[in-house]
Amino acid sequence: MKILLLNGSPRNGGKLSQILRIIEESAKRNDEVCSYTVSNLAFKSCIGCMACRKNRSCVLQKDDAHKIAEEIRTCDAVVVGTPVYWGNMNGDLKRLFDRLVGILMAETKLGIPKPLHEGKKAYIVVTCTTPFPFNILAGQSTKAVAAVKEVLAASGFKLKGKIVLPGTKGMEILPQKIERKAATLI
Repeated sequence: MKILLLNGSPRNGGKLSQILRIIEESAKRNDEVCSYTVSNLAFKSCIGCMACRKNRSCVLQKDDAHKIAEEIRTCDAVVVGTPVYWGNMNGDLKRLFDRLVGILMAETKLGIPKPLHEGKKAYIVVTCTTPFPFNILAGQSTKAVAAVKEVLAASGFKLKGKIVLPGTKGMEILPQKIERKAATLI
């Protein structure tokens, strides 16, 4: 199985990156894993021309978004990790998803979205500085999960698992429970 891992965190040593490294190392035992840190990618923002819906490819000059598009086309599963930013996914990750609309879904003649990745698996990892239970009560982690899930579901990916780690501010080490879940997520 080929797994694409997208790390939405700009912090290489942060809790999200630590969790994703555990997932990657565990998955590499049996599967091919391609891992990208979104903040390290060079790509322009979507211009909203909608040409990608017809062409199934972005018309902007070739950049790293095109590379990720090809990875998505050829993967069997995707792991998307994001820190919570204002109850949502990281901005760079959102910009990347905006650029990938044409390879994530098509449209019917009536303009109804049509998923292009049915049968593929998806996993979501979210970290949040807001402590439990306020991460849920304030909608911080729940809204971030929902935002990523919406992109994946509209694209046809089936959510098979998720990890949510609240209260990361000042957290010295990952909880063992999260490490175990990360090692067995896929």
